[in-house]
Amino acid sequence: MGKLLDAVERFLIEDEWQYEQVGDKPVLKMLFAGENGEWTCLAQVSEELEQFVFYSICPSRVPPAKRLAMAEFLTRANCGLIIGNFEMDFEDGEVRYKTSIDVEDDRLSSPLIKRLIYPNVLMMDRYFPGIMAVIFTTISPKEAIELVEQV
Repeated sequence: MGKLLDAVERFLIEDEWQYEQVGDKPVLKMLFAGENGEWTCLAQVSEELEQFVFYSICPSRVPPAKRLAMAEFLTRANCGLIIGNFEMDFEDGEVRYKTSIDVEDDRLSSPLIKRLIYPNVLMMDRYFPGIMAVIFTTISPKEAIELVEQV
């Protein structure tokens, strides 16, 4: 399809990820199983803009009554993160972690792809128990952050 998507596919094959292309779109879909859960990941490229974005998508949607609490949790989680960020769609309650890079006038190499994908899935895995706690229990966002950020 394009040089960026080809580069991502080469990395995924070399790194032994199982994936499938989403229709005829420049998007690759895969599952990731961490220590704390399992979720869908999307690798998406824009050949025109020369950008690559990788998402880890939480498998559970946040119900409307919990969206403000989740917004607080994600804001607390994002504070201090250097590579990537959490985001939530207030319309449907989807929570995801996003890492991205603009490679205009450069190339998308396997080392760059690795440095976007692995911090992404590791952050989703780290904060997954807190996300689930906010969705399914009455724990406060602050308590949920303290739960996952314990050292």
